[in-house]
Amino acid sequence: MSPAGARTGAWPASVAVVSVCLLLAGCGFTPLYGDAGGSPALGRIAVSAQDDRLGYRLREQLEDALGWDRGASPLYRLETVAEQSRRPLGRRIDDTATRYELTVRAVWTLTPAAGGPPLTGTETVTTTYAAADQPYAAIAAQQDGEDRAAAELARLIRLDVMRALSAS
Repeated sequence: MSPAGARTGAWPASVAVVSVCLLLAGCGFTPLYGDAGGSPALGRIAVSAQDDRLGYRLREQLEDALGWDRGASPLYRLETVAEQSRRPLGRRIDDTATRYELTVRAVWTLTPAAGGPPLTGTETVTTTYAAADQPYAAIAAQQDGEDRAAAELARLIRLDVMRALSAS
């Protein structure tokens, strides 16, 4: 078969795919990440968290994930409370841990600024990090674990908030 013949066989298939996509475009599909007509923008959600390192990192990650517009007045207030627990994994011969498992649980409440019933949810993330012998390395590893947990929590909370706002 010649290269020109191979190309002509693919042409009807691509026309069919484009036709199906155009037909489905009119089915009332609303993208999860797009602004629907009456739904508020995620950038108009003000975030608050507890006053510690984990709370700061979670608030920072949520503001980035939601694309908070500091110039606009908030339509919602998102309050988060995070608590963490650390569990040693593996033991060396001197009975010290070789790794740690960090579990962070965050409870969030989304309250409309105009009043109304709040929406709530809970997310839990577990991450691990290596235990180092040097004090600075141990602190850096623990903080890296907290940062990764905060980033994952922000992603999960953002998805929860988007689902809750699209359902209401």
